[in-house]
Amino acid sequence: MTLSEYQQAFKTWLVSASDDSAQALGARAAGLDVYQNNYRAQLVGCLEQAFPNLKLWIGDDAFLAAAVNHIDSFPPHAWTLDAYPGGFHKTLVTMFPHNPDVHELAWIELALNQAFIAPDAAGVPMDQLAAVDWDHARLVLTPSLHCRSLTTNAETIWSALWQQDRPPEAEMLPEPGGLIVWRRQFTSRLRETDALEYEALLQLQSDSSFAGLCEFLVRRLGDEEGTAKAGGYLANWLTSELIVGIN
Repeated sequence: MTLSEYQQAFKTWLVSASDDSAQALGARAAGLDVYQNNYRAQLVGCLEQAFPNLKLWIGDDAFLAAAVNHIDSFPPHAWTLDAYPGGFHKTLVTMFPHNPDVHELAWIELALNQAFIAPDAAGVPMDQLAAVDWDHARLVLTPSLHCRSLTTNAETIWSALWQQDRPPEAEMLPEPGGLIVWRRQFTSRLRETDALEYEALLQLQSDSSFAGLCEFLVRRLGDEEGTAKAGGYLANWLTSELIVGIN
């Protein structure tokens, strides 16, 4: 057996503990079990570290069951364990198909982690704004920005768990809204938005034109209110450092 074949057999053993892979490595011995236990324990620990508030929300037993299911179905695919939590939502959707609060809470935790390791980006200096040609301006959003729709009170639940307060019961929102996560300097931020601001950010992600954003809001709200709303969003996003460049 070549070294490559031996490594492949050992990988297969870690993932599946199959008799064939054990036999390829020699006789199945107790020592192999130690390696597999360590492999699985590390992956469970990786998921626990990435989703601490989700674990608190669904409970230790349910979280462990989901983690084991995920490990069985999705072995690591990257050189770093930092990438492993990224696919956990697939398992959660399968195991909790009627619990959107679980899906959205998991998204919050993953997005906060991903925002923290995103490339650095500084806000736009205010003294540069006077020279901007707003009719042709292209707005650059921070590379740490993550957006998704929101249907439950997951943001309130996460905030309560983060502050070690008793969280409210899960409930559907009267109207769907949005969630945004980004990093400002050295801190990952989470904010709930209404549906209009969420759609406006999606518009800006697909078309960075400020004029395009104004047109989108004017179509929704009319000339006066739409233009005012675009200005309000622009000011808020600049202050929050969601916008990090104007071309």
